[in-house]
Order: sequence, then C-alpha cells, then structure tokens
Amino acid sequence: MGERVPDSDDGPARESLPESAAEVPPLGDGFTDAVAGYAMQLGISLEARQLAAIEVHARLLLAWNRHINLTAIRDPDAVALLHVADSLTAVRALAGRAGSNARLLDLGSGGGYPGLVLAAALPLGAVALLDSVAKKVRFLEVASRAVADALGSDRPHVAAIRARAEAFAHAREGREASNVVAVRAVASLAEIVELGMPLVRVGGELVAWKRDDPESARALDVEIESARSIIGATGGRLEGVEAVDSVAPGLLPGHVLVRIDKVRSSPARYPRDPAQRRQVV
Repeated sequence: MGERVPDSDDGPARESLPESAAEVPPLGDGFTDAVAGYAMQLGISLEARQLAAIEVHARLLLAWNRHINLTAIRDPDAVALLHVADSLTAVRALAGRAGSNARLLDLGSGGGYPGLVLAAALPLGAVALLDSVAKKVRFLEVASRAVADALGSDRPHVAAIRARAEAFAHAREGREASNVVAVRAVASLAEIVELGMPLVRVGGELVAWKRDDPESARALDVEIESARSIIGATGGRLEGVEAVDSVAPGLLPGHVLVRIDKVRSSPARYPRDPAQRRQVV
C-alpha cells in the first residue's frame, strides 16, 4: 500500500504514493536502451541489474513527481539524458575512488541524482543522500529500497538523511566522513565548496556539476576565481575542470565537472551560517 504524503511536513495526509516499484508501470525498453547508449558514449558499460536499478529509480521519481515537486523534468526521455546521463558523467572520474570502503555523500540530493545513479554504477561501500526537506527524504527512502532490490547482493548501503548541510557538517557522523561529496545543485561554486568541503575526509574529493557559458557574465572561470579563497580556506585544492564534451562530444554541451581535492582538514568554523557566507572570506 502506498504512503500517505501530507500537503506540508506537518499538514494532513493528502495523497497515496507508491512505496515499491511493483506499484508503478515500467518505463519500457526505450528508457533503458537510451540510458545504455548514453553510458556507452561516456565509455561506461552497465550490466542489466544496474540498468534495472536506474530505471526503477526514474520510474518512482516520475510517479512521485506528479504530486511532489522533485524535478521540473517530467518526460522519461529527458530524465534519461538530463538526470541519468548527467549523473553518469562522474563515473569514470570517480572510478579510482570506488571500493568496498568508499563512502559517497550526495549533498542536496532532492530526487536522488546523482547519488542513486552512482550507487548503481560504481562499486561503493556506502551512499548517503542528504536533504533537508522531509517529503524528499521520504521519496529517497522509497527509491533507495527499490534500487537496492534491483542491484541484489552486490550493492552499497544506501541511507537517506534529513538534515541541513550546515548542521550535518558539524555533526560527528557527517564531518569529514565521506571519500566523495557529490553536489549537483543550483548554487554558486563558493557556496557549494563551503557547504561540501567540511564533509569530505582528507584525501577525498568534492565533485560539483556545473554548466559553462563563456558568453555569460557568470562564466565558469569567473565563478571559479570567486571561489578560490574559500577552496583554500576549507582545505581544498582545485584538481581540474572536466567538460563532458571532451569525452562525449555533443551529449551534454556546456556540462562540466569541477573536481576539488581535500588536502587538509577544514577549520571548525566552516561551514558558516548563511549570513556569514555572504561575507568575504
């Protein structure tokens, strides 16, 4: 039976939503074929169980999204490209950090991208999906169970966590606890770095999904330059910027990964509260 989801976090129950993949019709071979094709363009080969896990996540996302705003993208074909393929762009970059002891944190997970795709595509020990919105965390719990079922015994431990990034970064279980922090969110790089770097253990890495428009006043090189002081202040070192076009020309034009190594521990003052983050470091 589906979960009763309230209109607000404290309001009355409104809608019954699916708690398992069995309650939602499959998206069909067209979706999984598209995902497999995008993966091949990125130099990735996905097994049937991995494709099944990615499909069931998308299936549940679209079902829940009819009632809860998880994404503005509502077409399965667009989900396959703009959510799944975009998430997969980090697989080859992170392959060297994967392993049974590796922990990945998806900061501001929302609908579960990139965290659940990376849980399916990479050999990881644990994946944490962090979000502060209760309804989104309830979706992530449902989707995580479905993804785990599809992957079978060879799967990471996946947990959905409700917390604000600032609070989690100052908590013992969150601070400098993850090998990789993945951030696929609409925020400035400086904001992403201050919130994300305190969650990365020394020797680990923060990966931020960004878009570059050289014609814009907020071109990525300007954004990176603005973030350099906070990168250094939080113990980071810019590793590089990787354009998707360099691996798969034409697949996701303008999409890039910004990779930042954690070279020393973050001072206890970071991350600061929102008002302080608006000040110059």
